[in-house]
Amino acid sequence: MTASADSAATRILVLNSGSSSVKYQLLDMRDSSRLAVGLVERIGEETSRLVHSPLVGDGSGKRERTGPIADHEAALKAVAEELARDGLGLDSPELAAIGHRVVHGGLKFSAPTVITDEVMAEIERLVPVAPLHNPANITGIRTAQALRPDLPQVAVFDTAFHTTMPESAARYAIDVETADAHRIRRYGFHGTSHAFVSRETAKLLGKDPSEVNVIVLHLGNGASASAVRGGVCMDTSMGLTPLEGLVMGTRSGDIDPAVVFHLKRVAGMSTDEIDVLLNKKSGLVGLCGDNDMREIRRRIDEGDQRALLAFEIYIHRLKKYIGSYYAVLGRVDAVVFTAGVGENSAPVRAAAIAGLEELGLVVDADLNAVRADAARLISPEYARVAVAVVPTDEELEIARQTYALVNA
Repeated sequence: MTASADSAATRILVLNSGSSSVKYQLLDMRDSSRLAVGLVERIGEETSRLVHSPLVGDGSGKRERTGPIADHEAALKAVAEELARDGLGLDSPELAAIGHRVVHGGLKFSAPTVITDEVMAEIERLVPVAPLHNPANITGIRTAQALRPDLPQVAVFDTAFHTTMPESAARYAIDVETADAHRIRRYGFHGTSHAFVSRETAKLLGKDPSEVNVIVLHLGNGASASAVRGGVCMDTSMGLTPLEGLVMGTRSGDIDPAVVFHLKRVAGMSTDEIDVLLNKKSGLVGLCGDNDMREIRRRIDEGDQRALLAFEIYIHRLKKYIGSYYAVLGRVDAVVFTAGVGENSAPVRAAAIAGLEELGLVVDADLNAVRADAARLISPEYARVAVAVVPTDEELEIARQTYALVNA
């Protein structure tokens, strides 16, 4: 056993700590069932809010509390109280470990890792390349350690799945010494989602992951693509940071790096102002003022040309990545859509695949229109390449990795 988990303990608490929020799920790994889910948001404000939903019994005991929650320590204590009310407290001997989503693990962490002082130090060293995410993850870990210092705490890294990329995909074409000195390379993100979805797609096709080549399109407010050969990531769209790649809700995705110099020299913008522009005021919201695909589609239906152009730019970028990753893989068994937009927007799926018939890609309009929670094919039987919708489950993936590690 890698860590001091009780072999009879089967519960995993999954924590996703953001800068002002904590999402959590408690799962029983005997059957991967959820015992409770919840969210603490607006931490540090007077309007803090905790929503807790126990899923034991009849699952009807959803509770909500509002009022100031000063910090992450107070937030996790409040979560512990809510779990205890349902007989699911953090002091339970059935709790095997706490699994933490950590956004950036650099090259050092290619697998889930039991958190030690050395691991924490490395996560802190990576703050400069993940300044929006790793500090919040660190806070969540330290708070959980204080609450249960005896319990294994496990870091599951967004970047880990992508550490298998060959150097030809991971390296940027800049001076090697400079790149190495400052850790500049493509790391990729959404790795837990890409790992989960690529495996579930293989299952949907009735094959082992080692036999399947998949292009995964994780389309949410943040969006990324990956090329997965035989269960191994060969390329991904996000890079040093989550800014690179697809058009996203508020992020620009791919852009000529000289745009940054131009804005600094000609527009007189500071580095911080450009950072805000590209990360928070670009993408769909920059193009048309909305980052909700449902609202954009509504505006298109009403004849809004600005919304239509934003949609067309979004789809154009998607097609470019589908085509390029087809070339990277050589043979593609499936293109799969996941995350909020990917799972719920039939127009996005249809538009992204339209015109790719010569690549063996076709969407069946009737199958695509069906709304369902289960993984499903939306391509006709005759299609050479499957097109699928596979709901992602990053919390389950984190729980599985955590449980496997502490019981190894």
